[in-house]
Amino acid sequence: MEIGVKLSFRILDWEEEKPYELLLMADPSKAIVDEYLSRGVCFIAEYEGEMVGEFVLLKTRPETVEIVNIAVQEELQGQGVGKHMIKEAIEAARRLGGRTVEIGTGNSSFHQLKLYQRCGFRIVGVDRDFFVKHYEEEIIEDGIRCVDMIRLALDLDTVAEENKK
Repeated sequence: MEIGVKLSFRILDWEEEKPYELLLMADPSKAIVDEYLSRGVCFIAEYEGEMVGEFVLLKTRPETVEIVNIAVQEELQGQGVGKHMIKEAIEAARRLGGRTVEIGTGNSSFHQLKLYQRCGFRIVGVDRDFFVKHYEEEIIEDGIRCVDMIRLALDLDTVAEENKK
């Protein structure tokens, strides 16, 4: 059985230490992470009592929630944890009143792009030069410079309709 189905989720308490090791895996700018943590809700994924991942949800517009950060411990990647975290993030966004869930990732983040699309997200746009404008240091993934943010969205009404079929 894959680990993902045995995950439990909880909201990070304000007094708790922030899981920067995970947060900075997904976003290398502590200043940007701190900014959206101050406005969003951080969810912790646990497996057998140990923190194995996190995601942060942020209400961006009416009925729209964005997953602004999501990370899984490196040694557990590829074991279904990320997929289950995305599904939980979608349900949490729905509980927050979202009808649309958005997520963005780098042009060089091939594994993430594949995962998000497998979870039903569709590409809706590109923020050109996002990582050049907002990050001081270059981000390189698999030998490719991360320059643009690929924006994806999931319409929760569409998902609900497809689940009825």
